[in-house]
Amino acid sequence: MIDYIPGLANVPATESSISSIDGPNGILAYRGYSIQDLCEHSSFEETALLLQNGELPNTKELEEFKDLLHKKYEVKRNIRALLWSLPASGHPMDVLQTAIAAMATFYPDAGASQPDSAYTQNALVKIISSMSTLVAMWTRISRGYDPIKPASNLGYAENFMYMCFGEQVDADLVKLFDVCLILHAEHTINASTFSTMVTASSLANPFSSISAGVGTLAGPLHGGANESVLKMLDEIGSPENARAWIEGRLKNKQVIWGMGHREYRTKDPRATILEKMIKDYVAKTGITLSNRFETALEVESICEELLSHKGVYPNVDFYSGVLYSEVFKFTPEHFTPIFAMSRSAGWAAHWHEQVSNNRIFRPTQIYTGHDFRDYPTS
Repeated sequence: MIDYIPGLANVPATESSISSIDGPNGILAYRGYSIQDLCEHSSFEETALLLQNGELPNTKELEEFKDLLHKKYEVKRNIRALLWSLPASGHPMDVLQTAIAAMATFYPDAGASQPDSAYTQNALVKIISSMSTLVAMWTRISRGYDPIKPASNLGYAENFMYMCFGEQVDADLVKLFDVCLILHAEHTINASTFSTMVTASSLANPFSSISAGVGTLAGPLHGGANESVLKMLDEIGSPENARAWIEGRLKNKQVIWGMGHREYRTKDPRATILEKMIKDYVAKTGITLSNRFETALEVESICEELLSHKGVYPNVDFYSGVLYSEVFKFTPEHFTPIFAMSRSAGWAAHWHEQVSNNRIFRPTQIYTGHDFRDYPTS
């Protein structure tokens, strides 16, 4: 007899050297470097190259990688026309998945048979680079505006914000957004990464594989949770309403969005960093936030009182939506595409690792249907 484990919880599906999680102690590391150190000292470009190559790049390697990203910011006009042809009401994640899948047609030879070839490596960089352009393009096209051409002299985070808003933004905001990209770049074998790996294991094109990851990330139990957190905070309305709302949800066995994680039994280290970032930025600039942030702090405090014995604490989605909406002024429907933009670095690394030592995924099942039976002939 084989035991059925719903969701493959704690079932090893691969061996990987890309990232690691210490759930009981709340530690996340990329290639052995703690997420705290990377957020303090690194950049998204350096982190992306670390994920790809396994080691921190030297100055020359990093500059060459940045230059390559810059050269690949622009997308073909065919892709731009494709975006213009889609309904403005379409969810950005559906648009992003469509665009990334379509880009495979421009890289038909980016095959898994030669993952280290210059052609395939360029395709992986193109995914990371173009993802930011596609997300920014749709923020404008969906509102009826022409996309803003990427600026080849700006870094990844700053260029994205420029393409969204049409002007260069404050350096402190750029650094803040850069840290957000680092935080979301990788997180071991989560659902979207697993989708990418399963598709890659068939030796599919990297664009096709990563489009599968985008589709998986779209769900509210994965990347879409930060949108749900904002809706929750707005429904609660104010800190003084939090306790009754939470107790009602717990009584009815309903989800409290942004709370709990399959891996962590303490507070998600990314949530800790995001919370501190919001507090530090508010203290430095004196900006006034809506009561969402204060409501979130109260929700966390009450949940810690009521749920910490179950190992339920805030995850990364709990504060990311507040930061994106209140500080960066992004609208909720673009939160998850920004997540995907960042996670493209991790997906690309896992695609390469999978096809470099590949065996196609073929899990088994426990059959619960009818025994063999005769077809009725009368």
